[in-house]
Amino acid sequence: MRRAIPGRERRAIIQDLELLPRKPKLAVVMPVYNPAPAHLAAAINSVRHQLYSNWELCIANDASTDPRIAKILDQAVQKDSRIKVFHRTENGHISSATNSALELVNSDFFGLLDHDDLLAPDALYEVAKVLNKTDDVDVIYSDEDRVGAFGGFSGAYRKPDFNAELLLGQNVVSHLGVNRTSLIRKLGGLRKGFEGSQDYDLALRALSASHASRIKHIPKVLYHWRKGGLRGSFSQDNLDRCVAAARNAIQDYLHRENEGAVVVPNPSSKYFSRVIRKVPVPEPLVSCIIPTRNKAKLLKVCLEGLLNKTTYRNLDVIIVDNNSDDPETLALFEHYIRIDPRVRVLQFEGPFNYSAINNFAVGSAKGQLLAFLNNDIEMTDGGWLYELVSHAVRPMAGAVGAKLYYPNGRIQHAGVVIGLKGLAGHAMRGKPKSDLGYFGQGVLTRQVSALTAACMIVPRAAFDAVGGFDDVHLPIAFNDTDFCNIWTPFAELVHHESASRGRDLTPQKLARSKAEIAYFKKRWANVIASDPFYTTNFG
Repeated sequence: MRRAIPGRERRAIIQDLELLPRKPKLAVVMPVYNPAPAHLAAAINSVRHQLYSNWELCIANDASTDPRIAKILDQAVQKDSRIKVFHRTENGHISSATNSALELVNSDFFGLLDHDDLLAPDALYEVAKVLNKTDDVDVIYSDEDRVGAFGGFSGAYRKPDFNAELLLGQNVVSHLGVNRTSLIRKLGGLRKGFEGSQDYDLALRALSASHASRIKHIPKVLYHWRKGGLRGSFSQDNLDRCVAAARNAIQDYLHRENEGAVVVPNPSSKYFSRVIRKVPVPEPLVSCIIPTRNKAKLLKVCLEGLLNKTTYRNLDVIIVDNNSDDPETLALFEHYIRIDPRVRVLQFEGPFNYSAINNFAVGSAKGQLLAFLNNDIEMTDGGWLYELVSHAVRPMAGAVGAKLYYPNGRIQHAGVVIGLKGLAGHAMRGKPKSDLGYFGQGVLTRQVSALTAACMIVPRAAFDAVGGFDDVHLPIAFNDTDFCNIWTPFAELVHHESASRGRDLTPQKLARSKAEIAYFKKRWANVIASDPFYTTNFG
């Protein structure tokens, strides 16, 4: 059973195929070992019925003990000259079998197909389209779903564009995965010892040998993974072993990158992973900038959490006072200046301008890392700053953001999505704390297009390079969307959102907000149209 393409779409594809300037030969590599005969035949037919015709199917029979398998494969060769089969004399498991099939490939790119899965009819056409647009590509991957033992499709994974951080938590490349043949041969093909996660290991090794910019995503379901087959796959029958192999592959990648990081099970799910990165010794100085106006009770909670609950100690704490006139707040300033030499208070006169206030404070900051904090942040986990710093000190780091909760425990911030509801918004806002998110993205470290500066750390060099916050066009809202980098769920804090500043309900505030929205839409029009780190299913 194949997922049908509507007639009008099919005709459009056929017409487009005639106009493609190049029609490169594409290989499909399939290791085979004792699948259900009907599922094997369906897998082969899913290649034979591709709308794109310039392909080769390279199969390695890994010494299947079921005599029907060899017969099906030999008959397939007789029916279609584009099919090649190598019968191995001994069983070597999936990595060795895949390498045997890879030896048959006579194409610049090949995709991997398991022996009971299905390709969508337009899969190779979509790959050919990418290759017609650019030569600067080494890996191509698509969205995927599941097909039942007796048909029926479900569980579509609509993936984001390539996200190297997310790849270290789960195999986001997976199926359909297409690779440049010369690169994989240079790497020695698939490696033994990673069975069950051999394609994960391959994706990580390809990333090490190539670059994230050369990994392209096709946002269409082009692969149907067989779920609940008559015979369980290796990964289904040996799940814990596959997870262990995946972590070995991730750790090996981290060793190649020489970052001194270690991979551990994700605390939210044993099937996901977490990478713990090192903080330099001695710890770099972090300048923590906290704008405030009155609201002594909120500020005290924030300062107590920062100074007494946070285990990271090398701090330069800058409170930026924007016209406070409350005696309790002024007394609080004096108290912390007196008891803790890490605390300073700067005076910023004039109307509230979040961007200008922070830019002003950066001018006095002593740290090589800048932590921007709202005065309504509450620290509940002492290790939050270690987690943020461990990412911020990495080469080419930009902004790093935390996972924030409302006081009721529901999620307030899991990254900012550009284009959400036509503009920008927080992913997973209002979801329960225990929610894993769409395919685990609520508990996996990942790159995002933007973060909230309610709790965000930025290397001083990166902040200076982009000219700081935009205090002219974005004085209040969207100032934190100019930065983009990493969101981590392993730095968790509570955000009493807008408790200090209030809502934008006055005519003056509404007018300012309207102007900021118009500027933001103009500046980030391309990203609003399609945030590369977001899918419409995740939000």
